[in-house]
Amino acid sequence: MDNVVRRYAGYNVPRYTSYPTAADFTPAVTADEHAAWLGSLDGRESVSLYLHVPYCREICFYCGCNTKMAVRDDVIDAYRRALEVEINLVAGLMRQRPRIARLHWGGGTPSILGPRGLRSVATALRRQFSFDIGFEHAIELDPRRVTPALAKALSELGVTRASLGVQDVNPLVQAAIGRLQPLAVIETAIEHLRSVGITNLNFDLIYGLPLQTVESVRKTCNLVAAMAPDRIACFGYAHLPHLKANQRRIDEAKLPSQDQRIDQAEAMSEELTRAGYTKVGLDHFARPGDALPQAAASGKLHRNFQGYTDDASRVLLGLGASSISTFADGFVQNIADVPRYIRSIEAGSLASARGCWLDERDRQRALIIERLMCDFAVDLDAVAPNAGFRDEMAILAPMQWDRLVEIDGAKLTVTQAGRAVVRVIAAAFDTYRRGEPAQFSRAI
Repeated sequence: MDNVVRRYAGYNVPRYTSYPTAADFTPAVTADEHAAWLGSLDGRESVSLYLHVPYCREICFYCGCNTKMAVRDDVIDAYRRALEVEINLVAGLMRQRPRIARLHWGGGTPSILGPRGLRSVATALRRQFSFDIGFEHAIELDPRRVTPALAKALSELGVTRASLGVQDVNPLVQAAIGRLQPLAVIETAIEHLRSVGITNLNFDLIYGLPLQTVESVRKTCNLVAAMAPDRIACFGYAHLPHLKANQRRIDEAKLPSQDQRIDQAEAMSEELTRAGYTKVGLDHFARPGDALPQAAASGKLHRNFQGYTDDASRVLLGLGASSISTFADGFVQNIADVPRYIRSIEAGSLASARGCWLDERDRQRALIIERLMCDFAVDLDAVAPNAGFRDEMAILAPMQWDRLVEIDGAKLTVTQAGRAVVRVIAAAFDTYRRGEPAQFSRAI
């Protein structure tokens, strides 16, 4: 990777799983707006559903998710009951019985609910929602917690896709991040899932972790590719100890340098493409027959809070503490603090904490940023005729000079070199970032 790209790679920019980003949400968006947006949904249009379970049995040092350690089962059960009450509250505010095209359980570790708890929540969902034929039903899993009983229960619930947090298979790296997870444990989890028919598997990998080297991430990629997951997502570790107390347990002296992070990301891409995976967007890889590269090839790739997706639903309903819902007119996020979330739900009120409204200008910029992130190209006139974007063109001018982006009238094309730092290019259209101190992870 040339020095120009390395210079831009150190910029702190959002991951752009939404625009505006969650950092720009405000408490001015309340439960009233949330209820109004729910009531205005068109029952003829399918929506996606996200369930957040903010508990793990232990907290890994690197984790940046909204989760906490749960020791007592009664605490988990109390959260499960609140989640079911929220399902009823949300459904009761809709004029028509909504249809679900995608269902995604995230966390935390959603399987911490246990087979009985998962079944209970699923029953509440089916009582209030209709599900499209062949809908995708996905769940995030900790490979260390996948048992034959859990795999059987997930199959019976109709789970069609499982995402496993692999991160790295090097024992030294695992010890440094507080996640001891032998390769055999991952292989056994895969066997349990595949044996019950859950064959669509995603793996998450992370670069930029303590003690990682180019050689070690290459080996991780080779071992992971041998397990043949359908999709692999490679994320850069965001070290934000001032925001995440658990990250203070990481020895910063063992973290790779910025140049080493870049080399690791490049090595991962090389190894996975050599193993036959197709690169999708900025950081996802998929087997050629998978829906993701097909969506990318046809211009139908999208990006939401779960990352790159072929989900075309315009509405995402988020349930659970800290979850975010997407509507045509804005975003709304639930209370992140679990006890406060539960109290709000038990009082019969939506747990809405903050959000933002979307006007036509925001929608245009959101589409521009999404197309840059997904297609590495956008026609500005097709999205926002006659808008001009004079300020944005001025911001992009140095990047054009550095051959990261090509500009032909209103058409922008990210070059092959520029793809690695497409988040920086997309940020040119983010009016919320102008003159603001950096508070996001590095571009690479």
